[in-house]
Amino acid sequence: MSAPDRIAEFVAAVREAFADGTIVRLKLGGYHGPEADLKSVEGRKVSIKAGERLSFVFRHKTRDITKNLSLDEVAGFLSDGLARHYRSARLETTGFDLQFERQGDKLRLKRSEVAGRAVAEASHDRTKNRALTDTSSVWLHALGITGKDGQVRNDAQDKFRQINKMVEIFAPLIQQLKATNPRILDMGAGKGYLDFALYDYLANRAGQAAEIIGVELRPALVQSGNALAKDSGFEGLRFEAGSILDYDAAGADAVIALHACDTATDDAIYQGIKSGAALIAVAPCCHKQIRRQIEAGKSDDRLDFLLRHGTFMEKQAEMVTDGLRALLLEASGYRTKVFEFVSDAHTPKNNLIVAQKGNAGSRQAALDRVAAVKTMFGIETHYLEGLLGL
Repeated sequence: MSAPDRIAEFVAAVREAFADGTIVRLKLGGYHGPEADLKSVEGRKVSIKAGERLSFVFRHKTRDITKNLSLDEVAGFLSDGLARHYRSARLETTGFDLQFERQGDKLRLKRSEVAGRAVAEASHDRTKNRALTDTSSVWLHALGITGKDGQVRNDAQDKFRQINKMVEIFAPLIQQLKATNPRILDMGAGKGYLDFALYDYLANRAGQAAEIIGVELRPALVQSGNALAKDSGFEGLRFEAGSILDYDAAGADAVIALHACDTATDDAIYQGIKSGAALIAVAPCCHKQIRRQIEAGKSDDRLDFLLRHGTFMEKQAEMVTDGLRALLLEASGYRTKVFEFVSDAHTPKNNLIVAQKGNAGSRQAALDRVAAVKTMFGIETHYLEGLLGL
């Protein structure tokens, strides 16, 4: 069998395994093409809004690039790549493995039968190398994440990972909402990184209808955000001008705020509670209001070994502020949890408070805990208390 015939046989096997649903994984190695830092390529079958595709992850030294290819595109990619750029390829199916190897002008195919291997799940939940698989999106380039070639820029790798992580966290929370077309408010949206990423994922990968509104005080960002949403074809995404506290949040199913400074986070929480949102999720930034009171007040003497050190004072103020926010949310009828949502290598402001309405426990018990914490740390009042009228 000639070399082109061996490549054609391998491609035909991939086509057949894709068509009958038995493909598990496709791997390519031994790359020696023009991209010096490309290490390996791996593909899995996925089901997206556009249909069934093979999702390839191109692993480079400092970045990963994901491309969803149709079966015809896969055939072309393999025919050219195996002839010129890749020395090996392995097709894994539920019934056999097919190994392709090229050494100089010699091409070999080796088939090995297997048993008991389960078919790979093709849903969006199976392929989670990245929540955002299409790096050619208009909004990614406009927001400076990708270059003209559709690849994630080296100086934007951390930002891209952070965006993906946020989508991985927020998307399931949105999908748990009972509303069929949930209304999501992002308070203090800025350039709208989360809004574009979340809408892209929900609409194009999860098939979830949603209305996302980015609330932003700066008119220039509102204008540019709306223009980009239109260019991206995101009909359910828009930006509106206004402050967090003054915005009419009525009818919101979810209220989100990422890195709203100091008491602006409390404004967002209050808006979520007032609107009866089923989900409130905030990543606080700055904790000045409580820190000033701890510094000026009379805290429990037993805390002196911590509070007399500035760095400990800062961290303690953050924990006390957010701990009180969680308690006040519980007193308002929300189940809460606080966790680190991205590594502190990407941002030091990396704690997320997630509150879901219902089964919160005793309101009075939560308020009693708030009072005890305030006494312990010499705090007169938490800003959120005043908003809630407590």
